[in-house]
Amino acid sequence: MAAPKNDSHLIAHNYDGIQEYDNPLPRWWVYLFYATIIFSVAYLFNVPGIGSGKGRVANYEADVAAWKRAHPPTGGATPEQLAALAADPSALADGKAIFAANCASCHRADGGGMIGPNLADDAWIHGGTLADIHKSIDQGVLAKGMPNWGKLLRPEQVNAVTAYVATLKGSNPANPKAPEGVPSAP
Repeated sequence: MAAPKNDSHLIAHNYDGIQEYDNPLPRWWVYLFYATIIFSVAYLFNVPGIGSGKGRVANYEADVAAWKRAHPPTGGATPEQLAALAADPSALADGKAIFAANCASCHRADGGGMIGPNLADDAWIHGGTLADIHKSIDQGVLAKGMPNWGKLLRPEQVNAVTAYVATLKGSNPANPKAPEGVPSAP
């Protein structure tokens, strides 16, 4: 093996008769590496004035607050809007069709309860207000075996089912399941 022309870059380290050649990194690469370290320290301390805005944490919190304002927990429907849907015959028809397709297997088509609780009486396990019913449908009750329908249905479908379930109270189905939960105010 021929020796390199410049032996000053050989490292004294010898492994199995092979010597390593020291190739230094280009200066521009080393300076760029140092610049990334300096930037990461500034980024870690959330220095306002670097970039735009009040800093990364404040920007993140503002973005989260804006998202929460744009996506309220009731799928965009307030209790007043849900009450208006409960009086809308077309929304109730949509809710009834969705209920028959997805919910009747556990709650029966008339809401009298089978595997799931009776929806026609005044006793509710997780609350009987429109907001409570919506939350139960949207988020589900996995401990009781009810899936979170908010991931499977569109928000307007969840709202329609909520309105329909609210109309089942007091409907007196044949052979209902015994009441579960606590009575809710009308």
